[in-house]
Amino acid sequence: MANFDWHAERSDLSGIALLDRAPESAGIDLKAVRRYRQARVRSEMAKRNIGAVILSDPINIRYATGTRNMQVFSMRNAPARYLLITADRSILFEFTGCMHLADGFETVDEVRPAKTASFVAAGPDIAGRERAWAQEMGDLITGLVGKEATVGMERMNAGTSISLQNQGFRIVDAQEPVEMARAIKSAEEMKCVNASLRATEIGVGKLREALRPGLTETELWSVLHKSIIEQNGDYCETRLLNAGERTNPWFQETANNIIGENELVALDTDVVGCHGYYSDFSRTFHSGPGKPSETQKTLYKVALEQVYHNMDILRAGMTFREYADRAWDIPEKYYANRYYLSAHGCGMTGEYPYLYHHGDFPDAGYDGIIEPGMTLCVESYIGEDGGAEGVKLEQQVLVTQSGIELLSRFPFEDALLDGFGV
Repeated sequence: MANFDWHAERSDLSGIALLDRAPESAGIDLKAVRRYRQARVRSEMAKRNIGAVILSDPINIRYATGTRNMQVFSMRNAPARYLLITADRSILFEFTGCMHLADGFETVDEVRPAKTASFVAAGPDIAGRERAWAQEMGDLITGLVGKEATVGMERMNAGTSISLQNQGFRIVDAQEPVEMARAIKSAEEMKCVNASLRATEIGVGKLREALRPGLTETELWSVLHKSIIEQNGDYCETRLLNAGERTNPWFQETANNIIGENELVALDTDVVGCHGYYSDFSRTFHSGPGKPSETQKTLYKVALEQVYHNMDILRAGMTFREYADRAWDIPEKYYANRYYLSAHGCGMTGEYPYLYHHGDFPDAGYDGIIEPGMTLCVESYIGEDGGAEGVKLEQQVLVTQSGIELLSRFPFEDALLDGFGV
């Protein structure tokens, strides 16, 4: 029997080696993606004179380093793991027993065990744990960037921020530099976006094939979730699949409602797919076995009009206010149930910018510039206030120098289009 190097085989199957070798990584320079993203964070930090940023949101840690670990758990149990990043150092504080997960990542200079400052971990001594956490972090930051540095923080316990501030640091919100960094995608990064979309479209195709009256919403939604997981995606961020009367109003979570005959079935994917990138498009189907009603087709047609109009006006250099002013004018009978955004940024999750409707801009909107490299999701929900059903449609696009590139390719429904030109 030939000698077998178990340790060599073991190392080849762990951590980054296996992730980089996965089928969805073919043709993508993941090192270039990670280096680009980390450089973006540092560039945005420098613009704001921020000496150090402490990230605890697992999505942002993954953006800045490429490392991932128990994403959903880490979202709820902050700070279970966290990242300190300065102009020239990246130190990952990893969850107990997980320090090996960062092996091989060129974006991580050092890995240390995390000191979890949560009530669950510390119990009644939470205040003492927070002070100890801040003392350790403060000493480290002082050694790297000096005393009284500006430090960006996010999603941390209030006690940790207060304790760190008491050491003389100027504490600012880390959301702005990180969101601005994430907003602009590189060409190599777009390969990750498209890989996630193609995998999600496979899952939606399986869901569409499985759709029939008699299934529950949860049974149908699970078809998509299974497909995402088996293609090395992470999870579905929301539970937005509804049928019949539960399509109006929108934002009713998937439940054990039985799908009836000839009902509309609306889906918003909200998939965190392979490489951690968000696949966010919406489609509305018809359950059959008969043909859609005229009312159902009208809802669908109006939703498509909104999506296509707003896609057509998107241009690099346009301000958010200009977009709001030129965006599709929602008919009064659908206005009350409108989707809360006209469009939004999309990367590793929904992100900056939010583009508001004209009527909502005075109270909720903010201005900015639509830039090349932004990926945006153009939204529509059409359903009358008190109406029987509604239609949810959404397309994901890339803003380019010359216009937009359509990213989401899943087809619309011929039976509901009924002659509407697309």
